[in-house]
Amino acid sequence: MRWKRNTGFDQIEDRRGQGGGGSFGFPTGGTGAGIPIPLPGRAGGGLGGIIVLVVLFLLFSGVLGGSGSIPGLGGLSGGGAVQPGGTLDPQSDTDQQLAYIVDNIQTFWASTFSQSGRQYPETKLVLFDGSTQSDCGPASAATGPFYCPADQKVYLDLGFMDELKSRFGAKGGDFAMAYVVAHEFGHHVQTTLGISDQVQQMAQQDPSRRNDLSVRQELQADCLAGVWANSDQADLEAGDIDEALSAAAAVGDDRIQQSTTGQVNPETWTHGSAEQRVAWFTRGYKSGNPDDCDTFAQ
Repeated sequence: MRWKRNTGFDQIEDRRGQGGGGSFGFPTGGTGAGIPIPLPGRAGGGLGGIIVLVVLFLLFSGVLGGSGSIPGLGGLSGGGAVQPGGTLDPQSDTDQQLAYIVDNIQTFWASTFSQSGRQYPETKLVLFDGSTQSDCGPASAATGPFYCPADQKVYLDLGFMDELKSRFGAKGGDFAMAYVVAHEFGHHVQTTLGISDQVQQMAQQDPSRRNDLSVRQELQADCLAGVWANSDQADLEAGDIDEALSAAAAVGDDRIQQSTTGQVNPETWTHGSAEQRVAWFTRGYKSGNPDDCDTFAQ
């Protein structure tokens, strides 16, 4: 991926060196973990924090199916005050790449929102190592990357990228990292459209739908990551999309369950299979249109 230096540092909150250590790992047992997305009861971003039913073009127009207008779409919730950049290393290629990726993603979504007459609330990527605190509660490396709807920030321990490659066989590379970040900012897009609480209520009213709704929400975030990737053609290099697809497959519930427990149980999935995650990222990438990210109609 081609990238520019000294871009986007103000969109990173660097907490590395402030946390409490600890080894990186994925949750094990019956609950799958994709790009995560914390388990219920931990930080938000997965089913425990937010479940979002979104069809982007319908949301922008304020109509869902034939049911009429959706309450809460009159404005976008704010992302909080933008804080100064942290201790990012101007000599670190990884830090520079990450800052550029965040800036590129948020610039794209700001433009997309603007075209529909809305304002995109810029937010932060929080870098940490070991553990940190979010408004959704404590976060540790074991949760993986996640989005916290309470403070509308994305949290990432870069150790996740090493784990993704060494333990789950992803190719790695800078665009694998871009996919992970773009997926989490997809959750920010979903949240700022204003229907998070409504859909969470749907899951509470019918608990039997919880896992299915969670999977569909996560696959939509994959699709939105693909839509952003389509917009970034000028920066793409040979092999970039393969890196993203490899990362998407590596965080499929089936792949993680097989690796961590030796068994695959689709009934417990919360993020979707490797095949599903690859398919929805690909769909978004080929289309470049958020209208095509209706995972709830499939």
